[in-house]
Amino acid sequence: MKGAKQTPHIVILPAPGMGHLIPLVEFAKRFVLLHDFNITFTIPTIEGSPTNAQKEILDSLPKCINTIFLSPVSLDDISKDTKVETRIYLTILRSLPSLHEVLKLLTSTNPVAALVVDLFGTDAFDVARQFNLPSYIFFPSTAMVLSLVLHLPELHELNSCEYRELPEPVKLPGCVPIHGKDLLDSLQDRQSKVYTWTLYHSKRFKLADGILLNSFMEMEAGAIKALKESEGPSVPPIYPIGPLTQDGLRDDGFDTSGCLKWLNNQPIGSVLFVSFGSGGALSQEQLNELALGLELSGQRFLWVVKNPNTTYLGAQSVGEDPLTFLPKGFLERTKGKGLVVPSWAPQIQVLSHVSTRGFVTHCGWNSTLESMVHGVPLIAWPLHAEQKMNAVSLVEDLKVALRPKVEKNGIVRRMEIARVVKCLLEGDEGKNIQKRMRMLKDAATKVLSKEGSSRRSLSEVAHRWKSQVGI
Repeated sequence: MKGAKQTPHIVILPAPGMGHLIPLVEFAKRFVLLHDFNITFTIPTIEGSPTNAQKEILDSLPKCINTIFLSPVSLDDISKDTKVETRIYLTILRSLPSLHEVLKLLTSTNPVAALVVDLFGTDAFDVARQFNLPSYIFFPSTAMVLSLVLHLPELHELNSCEYRELPEPVKLPGCVPIHGKDLLDSLQDRQSKVYTWTLYHSKRFKLADGILLNSFMEMEAGAIKALKESEGPSVPPIYPIGPLTQDGLRDDGFDTSGCLKWLNNQPIGSVLFVSFGSGGALSQEQLNELALGLELSGQRFLWVVKNPNTTYLGAQSVGEDPLTFLPKGFLERTKGKGLVVPSWAPQIQVLSHVSTRGFVTHCGWNSTLESMVHGVPLIAWPLHAEQKMNAVSLVEDLKVALRPKVEKNGIVRRMEIARVVKCLLEGDEGKNIQKRMRMLKDAATKVLSKEGSSRRSLSEVAHRWKSQVGI
């Protein structure tokens, strides 16, 4: 039994939401596969959580990865229209007493080497310090976004106007210049609580003992090099360990929507996959334009359609069939060329299918990395959070995506949609994008191989954590 107790242990505190949990789960799986560690997930909860989706993904993990659900916290004192970022920050903050009790128990019985939080969890550093635990941030987005977060205190001091009003683009070290209007959504209103919270946490990033980055050197060489060169008192050590993506194995055998069966009957490299992620909903007007644009393009498509949203980032119309919101006659006219499925599709299998040629995406980083790992070119259609920054990087820096022009009222019109779809699937520019995406796919495979840069970064972290507990 003495030998069993010598397995080093790390504790992970994810922010609420599947988009935050999934990359941390992939990190945990990769880490225990390659290194001899035990891991405990400590999951913040509110009334009515955890969800079945959370339980399902956590229950599927290896035995050396355990889960403890922290005591539920109440958010009854905040208004229903409070932004999701504020809800996340408050959920974690109010979960800290419960985290303290869990760490007290775990450190008394295990050689705990570190606490890992994501970008919303820096308040947990204070709890970790009480147990002499190093704190690490798992950053689930790009090196460019990380650079922005680290530079935000300076940006805040240098400018008093809203960032979208800046006359010149923001120039982050090693990154393509980015216009203020394309910065994180949470930075677009300096008077908001969300901005205050984001600025507060950005100032605390320097307190981390290290930052684990879900990106890789060959994709963001300039930004990562600049970050590493600035390591010091205000920039913790950076460890690029990506791309960490789901393997999709759990999806096997439940093609309830019939997507894969339909794809099997399509010509190789002929289908455009259209999906805006688990939280991405379009307005009714935009839904109509997208449908008619896909029809006008004459290309084959597989579209995961959701009910239109009623407010920005607000809940979609619930209880109704999403297909009823499509233009009249659209399904009949596109039958044979397109398949429209309501709400969900097995994304990994679709992206890895030989018939899939392109992907219209909201540019969430999980989806972006999944497309990269499978070599699928993109049409970048960002909706919220950091997605506009990701789109800029994909289009202007990596040149693996096309971005449709948006009108002043925020709508992308059908003719523009048809144009970019045809360009990606048929045009010379689309062929060049496909070539570059294949190169990125090969680079992603290489960095995760035995001698790859991301694998070496992960080994360096494991060595530091083992040293922390004298193993």
